[in-house]
Amino acid sequence: MRYLPLTPEDRQDMLATIGAASVDDLFVDVPKEVQLDGPIRGLPMHAGEMAVEAYMKKLAKNNSAAGDMPFFLGAGAYRHHVPASVDHIIQRGEFLTAYTPYQPEIAQGTLQTLFEFQTQVARLFGVDVANASMYDGSTACWEAIVMARRITKRGKAILSSGLHPHYVSVAQTMARFTKDQLVDGAPTLDAATDGAALLDQIDDDTSCVVVQYPDILGRISDMSELAEKAHRHKALLIAVVTEPVALGAIKAPGDMGADIVVGEGQSLGVGLQFGGPYVGLFGCKQKYVRQMPGRLCGETVDAEGKRGFVLTLSTREQHIRREKATSNICTNSGLCALAFTAHMTLLGEKGLRDLAMLNHKKAVEAAGRLAKINGISLLNDSFFNEFTLVLDKDTRPIVRKLADQKILAGVSLGRLYPDANELAHGLVVAVTETTSDEDVEALATALEGELA
Repeated sequence: MRYLPLTPEDRQDMLATIGAASVDDLFVDVPKEVQLDGPIRGLPMHAGEMAVEAYMKKLAKNNSAAGDMPFFLGAGAYRHHVPASVDHIIQRGEFLTAYTPYQPEIAQGTLQTLFEFQTQVARLFGVDVANASMYDGSTACWEAIVMARRITKRGKAILSSGLHPHYVSVAQTMARFTKDQLVDGAPTLDAATDGAALLDQIDDDTSCVVVQYPDILGRISDMSELAEKAHRHKALLIAVVTEPVALGAIKAPGDMGADIVVGEGQSLGVGLQFGGPYVGLFGCKQKYVRQMPGRLCGETVDAEGKRGFVLTLSTREQHIRREKATSNICTNSGLCALAFTAHMTLLGEKGLRDLAMLNHKKAVEAAGRLAKINGISLLNDSFFNEFTLVLDKDTRPIVRKLADQKILAGVSLGRLYPDANELAHGLVVAVTETTSDEDVEALATALEGELA
């Protein structure tokens, strides 16, 4: 987009048109405590282009890349190897120049890749239909809750204690405006999931039950009984998948009765990228397709009988009246969705299963090594590539010390749940195909030193 400078008179005319007295009036919904009280400290107000480039490069040198040290971070964002061919494919001019399919007749390639993306996501999740992607996993989770309200005409959502706290936070933020009632809580450091507690909470006022699979502690549970009870009360089961590679090894949520399955697609084709941009995945049963947010690409034939692709459903505010829209925040992450599809296509079904089993094998070996350390126990009795260790000390200072030693040991549950003292000794460790035996041994040696 071009940079179009505005004069003070231009700004005043625009403000007058919308009935605002000043630019500050445009930010009244942003809490004062998070607004800047002046210029960004540490950055110069004005400098030449070369000076700015030099300064930013200096700042960038303070960062560390995931591959620079033993890396065990996960909890919703995972380090996987992305083939170089993925980056080559998404930078082809045919995709970059037809990036957004508002004019289907000149964006057939983009529409076709989104159609393939939808097919891959639907098969991965075990559902009938998937949309053309969303912002990320957390907002997709919220959109599923709102979709369940539209379908059931109820406003109480039960969130599993194993749902990522950041996803819960997004839902809480949005529920302030929709007045949805959210029932949630923190997990406990025991081997069982919270399935029994969820079963007891479902009643005739429940719109949906939201379960992460595998959950924030890496636990894997069968959702069939939960789906059955939810359906008896005419509620929906929403499954959240933050690590789609896991579905190459474990049962798809849709095959266990989930009505809506959402997730984060970052693991396939998309790097960590400092937390974004990522790509939200969203699928559901066929009977709910008209309540699904986002866009849906479909296959058709033109007047000459040739195969073509169109936007079959476009229920966003950008396309239809606000009061008829199924969402006012969703779009599709087109380029990240393309990267996801390219990576999935290169892997194929067998490749995805092989990748999943490699992740699991390495995680099992790492968990076995780390659980032998005095002062450490393994929480999980089942997991994919992520598990929770319980240390005999608070994990937050230990994680900090190991980071200073250039070892990223994992995610402290004390950081995710700062108000839950009983979780302070929990450490979530992720192991992928990028993790070497030397990395595991470095982590084990460092933890032995801290717990001695």
